[in-house]
Amino acid sequence: MMNFDGLEAGMGDFPPAMHGTMDAGLEPPMDPRLDPGLLQSVEMDPEGMAVPVSDSVHLLEGMFSELHSVVAEVGVPVTAAHFDLHEEMLWMGNHRGHASSFFGPTMGRYSSFQVHSSDDIRHIQSLETGVLFLSKSNLKCQTRGGLVMFDYQMEEGADMHSLLLTDNNTVLLGGLQSYVAEVDLNTVQETQKFTVEVPGVAIMRQSNRFFFCGHTSGKVSLRDLRTFKMEQEFDAYSGSLSDFDVHGNLLATCGFSSRMNGLACDRFLMVYDLRMMRAITPLQVHVDPLFLRFIPTYTSRLAIISQTGQCQFCEPTGLANLADVFHVNTVGQLLMSFDVSSSKQALAFGDSGGCVHLWSDAPEVTFNSYSRETDFALPCLVDTLHHLDWSHDLLPLSLIPMPLTSAEPLLSDWPTSLAAPSPRRAPPVDPEILRTMKTVGFIGYAPNPRTKQRNQVPYKIKEVELEYDSYNQVPESPIGRDEEPHLYMVAKKYRKVTIKYSKLGLEDFDFKHYNKTLFAGLEPHIPNAYCNCMIQVLYFLEPIRCLVQNHLCQKEFCLACELGFLFHMLDLSRGDPCQASNFLRAFRTIPEASALGLILADSDEQTGKARLGRLVQSWNRFILTQLHQETQEQEGPQAYRGAGNSVFGSSAESVIGRLFGCEVENSSLCRCGKETVRSSLTLLFTMHYPERSSHDKTIKEYDFAEILKKSICLEQSTQAWCENCEKYQPTVQTRNIRCLPDVLVINCEVNSTKEAEFWKAQAEYAYNRAVKREEMEPPKPKEPNPTECSVKFIGEVDGPQSSSHATREELCNAEGLTFDSSVEDMRHVWIPLSLKMTISKTKGLEVQNWTENEELSSEEETEGAVIYDLVVTVSHILDARTGGNLVAHIKVGETYHQRKEGVTHQQWYLFNDFLIEPIDKAEAAQFDMIWKVPAILYYAKRNYHPKYDLRIKNPIEASVLLAEASLARRQKKSHATFIPLMVSEMPQAGDLVGLDAEFVTLNQEEAELRSDGTKSTIKPSQMSVARITCVRGQGPNEGVPFIDDYISTQEQVVDYLTQYSGIKPGDLDAKISSKHLTTLKSTYLKLRFLIDTGVRFVGHGLQKDFRVINLLVLKDQVIDTVYLFHMPRKRMISLRFLAWYFLDLKIQSETHDSIEDARTALQLYRKYLELSRGGRNDEVRKVLKGLYEKGRKLDWKVPDCEGADSQGSPKNTAVFPSVMGM
Repeated sequence: MMNFDGLEAGMGDFPPAMHGTMDAGLEPPMDPRLDPGLLQSVEMDPEGMAVPVSDSVHLLEGMFSELHSVVAEVGVPVTAAHFDLHEEMLWMGNHRGHASSFFGPTMGRYSSFQVHSSDDIRHIQSLETGVLFLSKSNLKCQTRGGLVMFDYQMEEGADMHSLLLTDNNTVLLGGLQSYVAEVDLNTVQETQKFTVEVPGVAIMRQSNRFFFCGHTSGKVSLRDLRTFKMEQEFDAYSGSLSDFDVHGNLLATCGFSSRMNGLACDRFLMVYDLRMMRAITPLQVHVDPLFLRFIPTYTSRLAIISQTGQCQFCEPTGLANLADVFHVNTVGQLLMSFDVSSSKQALAFGDSGGCVHLWSDAPEVTFNSYSRETDFALPCLVDTLHHLDWSHDLLPLSLIPMPLTSAEPLLSDWPTSLAAPSPRRAPPVDPEILRTMKTVGFIGYAPNPRTKQRNQVPYKIKEVELEYDSYNQVPESPIGRDEEPHLYMVAKKYRKVTIKYSKLGLEDFDFKHYNKTLFAGLEPHIPNAYCNCMIQVLYFLEPIRCLVQNHLCQKEFCLACELGFLFHMLDLSRGDPCQASNFLRAFRTIPEASALGLILADSDEQTGKARLGRLVQSWNRFILTQLHQETQEQEGPQAYRGAGNSVFGSSAESVIGRLFGCEVENSSLCRCGKETVRSSLTLLFTMHYPERSSHDKTIKEYDFAEILKKSICLEQSTQAWCENCEKYQPTVQTRNIRCLPDVLVINCEVNSTKEAEFWKAQAEYAYNRAVKREEMEPPKPKEPNPTECSVKFIGEVDGPQSSSHATREELCNAEGLTFDSSVEDMRHVWIPLSLKMTISKTKGLEVQNWTENEELSSEEETEGAVIYDLVVTVSHILDARTGGNLVAHIKVGETYHQRKEGVTHQQWYLFNDFLIEPIDKAEAAQFDMIWKVPAILYYAKRNYHPKYDLRIKNPIEASVLLAEASLARRQKKSHATFIPLMVSEMPQAGDLVGLDAEFVTLNQEEAELRSDGTKSTIKPSQMSVARITCVRGQGPNEGVPFIDDYISTQEQVVDYLTQYSGIKPGDLDAKISSKHLTTLKSTYLKLRFLIDTGVRFVGHGLQKDFRVINLLVLKDQVIDTVYLFHMPRKRMISLRFLAWYFLDLKIQSETHDSIEDARTALQLYRKYLELSRGGRNDEVRKVLKGLYEKGRKLDWKVPDCEGADSQGSPKNTAVFPSVMGM
């Protein structure tokens, strides 16, 4: 960055007349500022001018002196210089937007190209694949040869000055505007925008602790690496900042001070200690500093550069020595740019005359410690043609280059008729649209037949395509539509399911159509819901289900606690779907999840950019490790009194470790003979497939058990540190296991076509073996089995069967029913349904495939053999239309069927979000690798449950309802809006509790307008609970709140909905809120205790309230006034209108108040009981009829004036005195 405030007058603008042109026959005009002596013995070359250095120049080792100088473009200032971080090159950019590169210490020109037509280049940054050039309002990436990779335009009014590469794919852009932009270099899109103070950020540096931002106001701010929030600020100079640098714990700055109504260069460098965050003794230097850089070698040297070319080296904590000053020979020009190579051996200076100076402290200088080889252009072949032998009869005449003549047309000269651009015609309007169109005036309206993707027109690349590829409709759901006319390879039940929202939201969506079981599905519309299938996997492992439901700790965001709450809802549900919103909210706050890339942006989920197969395997490893840590931690003082006294509260040994843990012995053997052995605990294993050489086209046949054994007992060669050799050496690393886990978890790692081809080939081998085995076995007479095929024919007589048996078999085959389909079930199957595993002292681990129904012999049991049965497979469904999805096949055990359906049997089910369907066991192991790819396998020991305590004791106790401290710092007792329950007031089963909740919006809904004008919701708005109020429903304090909690949120609120919620900005911020602020978990526990106690909740529209809070409440515990005062097939009535009509109360006049709403709902319930006393249903029907007639007359609006109130509201204080006096 160059601050022009401190430069001499006249250096800010460079008129085009100053720069010469290189027309043939004309001498280039000279810059009047340039000393002609600089160009002596220099040949004018249009491509650039080199200043030769005589051979007699000798460089003193360790002392910087000039090695080479190059004139890039005469008279055009060099505004940016940069040493390439990957190759031995020096880059420069000038005031007219031109970039050049020079190779090596000899400064030979490598490439030269125009980056921007008019703006100067302000910053250059090299990448592995190209080079970034920053100008005022443009970021361009070009290859080192000059080809444009991308051209990113900034917002209008941007004035960019610096960029900072934070990692390989992300760059921060700062300038003289009120924001810093973060740009993803892969997608070339702005991902975040951080607000900064005016006048913006002109210089940026980075350390392992902070981002450092230099401002033209003279300040340097230190910002958080993750959030970019300001952590510290140093006010370095009163005028302006010209440069700064960071090394270790030191920050050094140079700049200008305000003196005599102007700016003067300050000869004191401000130095700051980053450990104590304070300034140390300023460093006085002998030059006017404009640039400075740390050049650490043996000490932390500082290089200070002045505008006139003076350079001084000094220690940041010592005194500057006048002998350390040297001068860059700029021939009267001013220095405009400066850079230091990564090796610290070379310095580059760019001046205002267009000259680049290379200084070095060694004659054999290298710019980088490890530079890759630079690709040079191929030499011209015309100059190197070999001698042609004209006497040779077979000499190809094409070796002679032909001159271009204008006499004859060339073959490449296409006629205009063939070379004219032909625009792609608009496709014809669908006949179905024309047939159903209704014309109003000159505008036609028709329903969308949905034969094409929204806002897209497909290119006809091929005339003949596969039928399933030409089908472009994006399905709303995989079931509930007529069969498509086109063949599609993904089976319907495996396709991605989506919820179709109506104006009633989810109320009229038929979830039962997708799930006819009593198990609960999970809704997919929440961010990061890709892990729904893995949540189901964990739920159907009985020890984990019991573990997390017994767990309760004081951490605000604990995944084990949230899983326990979610599993409790899955237990209560009778087929209705649940949502994991609270669990995923806690998941998004875990730093490790973010670091592993497990938290997806909405765009990645919707567009299908995420690699779900690899992602869910990382999630699997993360969740097991996280649960293992959270459930084995010894907890401190309990946040919820009594929770820690339970034997289930926490335990020193984790159930996760006992269930999945496997003690592993890792051995490293160096070639010197030194062996190192370490023991560790692993929770899962990853499949490793044999390497296949490039010339070997056939894939060898392997058994799954063989590959699994090699993956568990892994042996591989790698470079590792050897303490004996004291260097990195080739090391053979071997892994052996000492014990077998109860549940064997396997990540399949099928992440490329190579693994997919291997898996597919092994499945074909296994199928061919099964077919041969079937052919070799003699056909066996089958006993009649009613489960296979029982078809009774009219007129068929019981007794000896003759020809009728063949007829029945033909009919069964015609209907798709086969007597023995075991061979066909083996298609696409490689993994066995059961495995036998043994660890012996002599042979180590032994793994072999096992027949599912076969038991071990007593001899094998004494040897320690164990049978593992396949219980879970997680598959990645590849679907180009929807971006793909994840499904789970789970073998549901007897205890789950006993709880839900009252039967004891085991059955495989497919879990695809809210679609649940029983499947055959063979289908769970089938992977055709075209659209269904394996991701995760779970094998469980046969009959492993008795080792675990599967009792569940509810850890939530009554103490959660007692008084608690508020998170808000400004909350005072005088601000209290509720009275906590006393011990004597603890609720009992059947007690009434008035409830109301208010919400804020985190994400706005996504909707589209149909052609008929109706709105279709694609994705609903994401709501978060902001306030929860519970009032007493009986007793002397009836109507008095005992819970009125404002919920603190760490997520960004898009809309506070103040008009409807009464929540204002700042109410949820612990620093400035005066409300009783708590965590969601704290309030959630209070409501869970009330639900578990058996109280009955009274409120208005409670279904939505419980849904957003993420609670499942049984229907007999909910009294909703929306439905009490509702007639079938009529509209729902607002609480405000009901309160005015029945109670003569005017509520919600300006904003909503949850205490008022909850109390009003209780009063309405009392009124309903009054009306229906004695079973007078006719009286209730008559009152409701009058209610709807009155509502239609008033258009459901409460009258404003008092007169209208008294005339219109049929209040009856005589029949409802207790409520009116409440």
